[in-house]
Amino acid sequence: MRTVRTRWLVTVLLAVLAAYFLMPLYWLIVAGTKSTGDLINSAPLWFANPQLFTNLSDLVTFGDGIFGRWMLNSVLYAGVGALGATFISACAGYALAKCEFRGREALFNVVLAGVLLPMTALGLPLFLLMSKLGLANTYWAVLLPSLVSPFGVYLSRVYAATVPDDVLDAARSDGAGEWRIFMKIVLRIMSPALVTIFLFQFVAIWNNYFLPLVMLSDNELYPITLGLTSWQGFADRQPILQTLTVVGALVSVIPLIVLSGALQRFWRAGLTEGSVRE
Repeated sequence: MRTVRTRWLVTVLLAVLAAYFLMPLYWLIVAGTKSTGDLINSAPLWFANPQLFTNLSDLVTFGDGIFGRWMLNSVLYAGVGALGATFISACAGYALAKCEFRGREALFNVVLAGVLLPMTALGLPLFLLMSKLGLANTYWAVLLPSLVSPFGVYLSRVYAATVPDDVLDAARSDGAGEWRIFMKIVLRIMSPALVTIFLFQFVAIWNNYFLPLVMLSDNELYPITLGLTSWQGFADRQPILQTLTVVGALVSVIPLIVLSGALQRFWRAGLTEGSVRE
């Protein structure tokens, strides 16, 4: 009897927590269907004269379609940055796990320190560096820092350490070079970790606001986070921007939901396996 009661309590608690975390998404869906007047005057958690398609049409046409440009910029920053960071992390993690060289542990400790370092602490040094290189206010100013993922290097090293040395030695005996071994064998074994790194990095770059704020001044280079914030700043002068900001936020979460759903099983495997490996 106590076991049944405990299960019910756990189920109710999880349902309450799920509702709590899904409430902002529900509000976003409801608010995205409202006109500017209804957004202010109607009940915040219920529909009122839905006009979602009208709002979407206004969203994609406002400002000569600048929202579409911001979406493409975000896809570029997050897609290229996540792919590059995943590959670089795999290379670095494999080298730290399987290659013997002086200072390896010290270098790995530096990587671990990088996991704890907040992006806000790096904003000014990165801006000064990009300005010195003439890359400030360009795509590269956001892309290059996005290629670095200390957590990705850490997780890659954990997974690369589990690659059997016998498999690597057998491949070398068959005449395979180190690059071919890495591309054909190691990356396949590390695939759960790589998908996890890609997902984490994609979400982090997509949601990143501070780095583009520091690096960019041309609104055509903005990602969607910075673009929507700029709209919100002018909402008091153009009330329609308040509605467009909400609808834009709703559209911006769709790629994250789709990507998380598509990679969920790999992401779960990456977390659970990596958590028990040495």
